[in-house]
Amino acid sequence: MKEGPRANREIRAPRVQLIDDEGNNRGIIATEEALLAAEEAGLDLVEVSPNADPPVCKITDLGKLKYQSQKKAAEARKKQKTIEIKEIKMRPNIDTHDYETKMKAVRRFFEEGDKVKLTLRFRGREMAHLELGMKLLNRVRDEVEPIAKVEAEPKLEGRQMMMVLAPK
Repeated sequence: MKEGPRANREIRAPRVQLIDDEGNNRGIIATEEALLAAEEAGLDLVEVSPNADPPVCKITDLGKLKYQSQKKAAEARKKQKTIEIKEIKMRPNIDTHDYETKMKAVRRFFEEGDKVKLTLRFRGREMAHLELGMKLLNRVRDEVEPIAKVEAEPKLEGRQMMMVLAPK
């Protein structure tokens, strides 16, 4: 199957609604007549709206039309932002300075529009003090409250406690 709209001899409809190269509506005419008019203008007859009854065709430069649609598609792709999930790993008894550094990274991720997955790893006897981990995750939640929302509440999976935050 060919890409893009049908043009010139590919147009199968016996009659078409014709719009000339100046953008004037010429009404419903025979396809052959429309093709001749396009040839006279040195341009192509391009099917703009194939599902209309009769199909709407325009006299225009097919190469130029394809180029513009490619440019439009490229522009749309450039504007798209893929949302990534960034992971920040911490320990329940994290030092204040280390905590501040991690929080700076969290804020930066939110500014870039990414989600953040906070992972707290418990080792050995720390498993007896899960409330410390919970307290830490609640502290993080309260700190980023103005710029982010909780997407997945803190939950314990084995020796790890996880929470997912998304930018507002």
